[in-house]
Amino acid sequence: MSQGEKAATHGPRCAALIGPYASGKSALFDAMLAAAGHPGRRSGNGRTHQGGTEMRIGQASFLGESWTLLDCPGSIEFAHAAACALAVADIAVVVVEPDPARAAMAAPCLRLVEELDIPAVLFVNKLDTLTAAPRDLVAALQDHSRRRLLLRQVPWREGERIVGYVDLISERAWRFREGAASEPAPFPEAMRGVEAEARAALAEALADADDSLLEAIVEDRAPDAAALYRPLHAEEAAGHAIGVLLGAAEHASGVRRLWKALRHDAPDVAETAARHGIPDGAEPLAQVFRTVQAGHAGRLSHVRLWRGSVKDGAGLGGQRIGGIWRFPGGEPAKATEAMAGDVVALGRLESAATGDTLGGPRLPFPAPPAPTYALAIEPEDRKDEVKLAGALAKLVEEDPSLVVEQAAETGETILHGQGEQHLRAALERLSAGAKIATHRPRVPYRETIRRQVRQHARLKRQTGGHGQFADVTLEVAPRPRGAGFAFVDKVVGGAIPRKFIPACGEAAEEAARKGPLGNPVVDIEVTLVDGGFHSVDSSDMAFATATRMAMQDALAKADPVLLEPVEHVAVVVPASFTPSAQRLLTGRRGQILGYAECPDRPGWDEVEAMVPAAELHDLILELRGQTLGLGTFRHRFDHLAESRAR
Repeated sequence: MSQGEKAATHGPRCAALIGPYASGKSALFDAMLAAAGHPGRRSGNGRTHQGGTEMRIGQASFLGESWTLLDCPGSIEFAHAAACALAVADIAVVVVEPDPARAAMAAPCLRLVEELDIPAVLFVNKLDTLTAAPRDLVAALQDHSRRRLLLRQVPWREGERIVGYVDLISERAWRFREGAASEPAPFPEAMRGVEAEARAALAEALADADDSLLEAIVEDRAPDAAALYRPLHAEEAAGHAIGVLLGAAEHASGVRRLWKALRHDAPDVAETAARHGIPDGAEPLAQVFRTVQAGHAGRLSHVRLWRGSVKDGAGLGGQRIGGIWRFPGGEPAKATEAMAGDVVALGRLESAATGDTLGGPRLPFPAPPAPTYALAIEPEDRKDEVKLAGALAKLVEEDPSLVVEQAAETGETILHGQGEQHLRAALERLSAGAKIATHRPRVPYRETIRRQVRQHARLKRQTGGHGQFADVTLEVAPRPRGAGFAFVDKVVGGAIPRKFIPACGEAAEEAARKGPLGNPVVDIEVTLVDGGFHSVDSSDMAFATATRMAMQDALAKADPVLLEPVEHVAVVVPASFTPSAQRLLTGRRGQILGYAECPDRPGWDEVEAMVPAAELHDLILELRGQTLGLGTFRHRFDHLAESRAR
């Protein structure tokens, strides 16, 4: 069976387009739809394409086969959306720029492909701006990929201009035509040497996986196209290699060749389902990879149907489907049925969340990354608090990489995300329902004392009838850091009746919730050493009041000091940016603990440091600004320390 005949047996397939910001990924999405008969820039799913912050879905047929394209946001701040798309795709198209100096920007995408174990093709976009040798570009990209990158084409130059490419497997030349399909052309004689060298390199790279090809090379026989394609396809399918194709989406150059490569190399839904461990069966099984609040259409669950078929109104995962939508050319359209392999939006699945499996046990799904940036939010009009709470719940349903926290200590509502752009996009959606004010979250400072004091307090009030009387003497002393609050009773001789002692302890602990500097007081020991009472006028309330009086005076005299939370921070950056990361951390009062190469990320370092929490708010913004947008970090509370804020 020929490659074309084999491809024709496939059902609906799905390709996810991923790539760094400004790689031209969305232009490629549009160009691929245009090449498949859907010209014109689209704004998939009825939403405006907001600068690469929204995933777009487009469906088309190419050479008689059904495809779904997922255009994933390019910013690192929306990487989780790309991971969700890859979880249901058959193949990834990694789109990169042709500049070796910017090769590192593709590292997160290449790593994601490896982590999710998905076949991939690498598309070098903007070929018309290529100035470096293709082998230098591939070598720069190879530094960031564990899979071998195999160049399948070489650019055809006429003077300073790239006019087409030569395919290394078929040894055929193609000339670009502006906005149209490339046309076959006579082999350019000036390219003979370059093509032969590149083809030999491809053959040698593939020979390790194919004995017959190795034998041909040893015997100095030129392998035919089938001898090269067979091991290339096997290596790509096994996740050992990524084929590299060339083009320029803005000019429609190389787009149809990419389509044909996907037809031949992308597995079908059954193969992808088997890779995920999904058994064969007739019952429908779908996975939710995206949730959208679609205005009048209500809540839509975007799913990949792994097996079986579903109809509008039928049950799936214990819920009734209330509408099916497809996305021909990137625009939503009602449908009545979906089959295995289809990507569709299902309506009214109110209890289905992103990542859920419908119709079977839960399948693996990418977990959201830890947040790196946060803002405290509140409605400008207090009457909108309930509306805001509901909007936040829907927002987190749409984007699981957003986290909403109700900070008990400060009373703030805090929205956590992956960066400034990520939260800005979230706030734009929130502001559609109510005006929102934001500010930097307050740091949960503490305070403690540095010396022991003894303090006496007496409450004596007479207001007619029974009065109030209580007399207490306290010793307030510092405890080791992290030891917490302790209350000790050392009253002897019945100076204070036993029944009033608990009220003293509770009042002392309550008084420590706000010290002289305005913050909770920690790591102190309060000892009740003496006191006095009145047989009629003493009460729990009187002793609680006297204890609070004594605590207020004692804490003010005990040399109070502000404590700030210190976080253990691990910054991950390409090794070339390690010195910059260290300077950034020390400039934020960080204490560097050391750095080492990431064991699972060759060429990347992890820098560990202790950094005050007050310095972390905009760390991710400066870190990304100094590392081509690649740096990230994680953190956890470590200890409290005396504040030395400048």
